[in-house]
Amino acid sequence: MTLDTGSGRAGIADSAATRTIVTGRRGGASRRHVGDRGEQRIAWLFLAPFLVAFALFLVWPLLHGLYLSFTDQSLTGAGGSFVGITNYIEALGDPVMWRSLGNTAWFTVLSTIPLVLLALIMALLVQRGLPGQWLWRLSFFMPYLLASTVISQIWVWIFNPQIGAANGILEAFGLEPIAWLQNPDTNMLAIVIATVWWTVGFNFLLYLAALQNIPERQYEAASIDGAGEWRKLFSITIPQLGPITVLIVILQVLASLKLFDQAYQMLGGIASETTRSIVQYIYESGFVGYRFGYSAAISYVFFAVIVVIGVIQALVTRRRKEHS
Repeated sequence: MTLDTGSGRAGIADSAATRTIVTGRRGGASRRHVGDRGEQRIAWLFLAPFLVAFALFLVWPLLHGLYLSFTDQSLTGAGGSFVGITNYIEALGDPVMWRSLGNTAWFTVLSTIPLVLLALIMALLVQRGLPGQWLWRLSFFMPYLLASTVISQIWVWIFNPQIGAANGILEAFGLEPIAWLQNPDTNMLAIVIATVWWTVGFNFLLYLAALQNIPERQYEAASIDGAGEWRKLFSITIPQLGPITVLIVILQVLASLKLFDQAYQMLGGIASETTRSIVQYIYESGFVGYRFGYSAAISYVFFAVIVVIGVIQALVTRRRKEHS
C-alpha cells in the first residue's frame, strides 16, 4: 500500500498557512479594536471639561429650577415645601404675567421687522460700492460691541425731555417735545429705537456676508438679458438671501424675547405696565418679591412658549424648503 506523502505535506502546509492568515486577521482586528478604544478614551478626555461645565452650568440649573417651580421656596431661605402645580396654576391665572408676555411679544414684533429690513438695506448700500466702505462697516457694527449699560445711558440722554437730541429734532420740524421714557405711550417705542440702533450691526454683517457669496455671473447674465437693477434685486438678490433671512428672523425673535437689560436700565428699574417684559417680571417675582418657586414656574411657562415658537418656525422653514 503506497501513501501519497507529498499530498499530505501539501495539505498540512495549506492548513498552517490558512491558520496563520486567520490568526493574523484576528490579531489585526483586535489591534484595531484596541486602537479604536484608545482613541475613544482620548476623545472623552478632551470632551470631559466641556461636559462637566455643561452639566454644572446648564443641566443642573435646568433641573434644579424645575424642582423649585414645584415648591414654595423663598429667597430668604424659608419654605421649600413641595406644593405641586400650585405655582403653575397661579401663573396661568396671573394677569400681570400675561400682560408682561404681551409686552414682550409686542416688543418682538416692533423690533424684529426694522432690524431685518434696515440691516438688508445697509448691506445692499455697502455691497453696491459706497465710498469709504471700511468706515461704513465700522460705523454700522460698532454699536453692537458696546455694553447694554453704555447703550442705555446714551439713549437716556438722547431722550431727555429738556436737552435730548430726539426732542431737538422734533422741535426743528415744529413738533411738540415728548417725554419719551416717562410717557407710557412712547416708552416702548423709545426702547425699540435704542435696541434697533444697538443690534442692527450684527444682522448687517450676516447680510453682507451672504451678499458676497452670490455669484457675480448671475448678475452678468441678467445684464445681458436686459434686466435692470430693480429686476436683479427682486429676481436674484432677494431669493438668494432667503436662507439667511430665515436665520436672522429666528435669531432676532429669540433675542427680542429676552428683553430686559435696556428696558430696565433706561427706565431706571421702574416697572411700567407698558414695558415690563416677562424676564423682568421673573426677576421681580424672585428677587423683589422673594418668591423663588413662583419665579421658577413663570420661567418655565416662558420656556414652553419659546419651545412652541421654535417648533412653529422649524415647521414653516421645512415647508418652505419643500416647496422650493
